[in-house]
Amino acid sequence: MSGALLVIIAVSAAAFAVLLVAVASTLPEVRRERVMRTLAVFTGRPDGRQNRDQTSGATHALIEIGDRIGALISPPSDRERLVRMLELAGNPVAWPAARVIRLRPLAMLVLPLLMAGVGNTFKGQPGAIVGAILGVALGYGMPLILIYNASIKRQELMQRALPDVMDVLVIGVEAGLGLDSAMDQVARGTRGPIADELHRVLQEMRLGVARSEALRDLSQRTTVRDLRRLVTALIQAGELGISVAPILREHAADQRIRRRQRAEEAAQKVPVKMLFPILFCMFPAIFVVIIGPAVIQLIKTFSNS
Repeated sequence: MSGALLVIIAVSAAAFAVLLVAVASTLPEVRRERVMRTLAVFTGRPDGRQNRDQTSGATHALIEIGDRIGALISPPSDRERLVRMLELAGNPVAWPAARVIRLRPLAMLVLPLLMAGVGNTFKGQPGAIVGAILGVALGYGMPLILIYNASIKRQELMQRALPDVMDVLVIGVEAGLGLDSAMDQVARGTRGPIADELHRVLQEMRLGVARSEALRDLSQRTTVRDLRRLVTALIQAGELGISVAPILREHAADQRIRRRQRAEEAAQKVPVKMLFPILFCMFPAIFVVIIGPAVIQLIKTFSNS
């Protein structure tokens, strides 16, 4: 019965995939494909891609089908949320938005089969059904979960590195460099997400974007409040013609204080975090060692009497 149930789930998943392919084949081309075909007029390539000649036509057909199925099951609001999370995660080169949307149908097809097999192993037919349902939900939400986790980690790295970056900016400005040159020194001499963001700001300014607009875009790509406050202060200083050296100096001093406060807060949380491991792991062993001999002695005494 369990083997037949797995076969039914597999056939249902395959039928669902075929249905999605059929529906996706009738949809119009996604925006990316239209742009690529428009670029083909200027590039002289069949579809404007640089590595088209290195891959087979079947691979490109599967990629196009995956793009269309991903666009079918991903509403516009979900795609906007995905793009926003990718911005916060630093837009990883290996994971563009198109690839994430393309892999979502594959995850929704593979994970239900795996989780149905696991559920069938432990709970039989009900476990297989529940596992398949959970696999579909997990396959749909896994890309967003992974990207959200990456964005949270990147923002934490930016928060930790901000005081040191502020010190370098203050040293550069007080040494006679302009703000743009100081940011360039930080982008060249340090590594990390803040250096990458400053490098992107400088690249946008070299392309003709105003400094205030580039800084506003930087503020939109982060959730670190201290960095957003600094960007707002720099924009206002540029619009009002105020020197940025005192502003950077004050923010650098404030960041050092905040870093010390965060360290003290983390130290205050340690006893609370250690409470439950001590309560459930160490106390039982201590009770056995201390009270165990007395209990054994009481048992012997009552048994003899």
